[in-house]
Amino acid sequence: MIAVGILLMLGAWLFESAILWAIGIVLVLAGLATMALGRMGRPVGPRVHYY
Repeated sequence: MIAVGILLMLGAWLFESAILWAIGIVLVLAGLATMALGRMGRPVGPRVHYY
């Protein structure tokens, strides 16, 4: 999720698209949040570990 968000942000920078930039930021933040929860030992959805 983090990698897709970064790719969208790079695409937004190349194509000057504000909506891609916003979606990229949301995906990066969601990926970081799920990664932090997984590293704390909390189950994320059906997964016990989220890397």
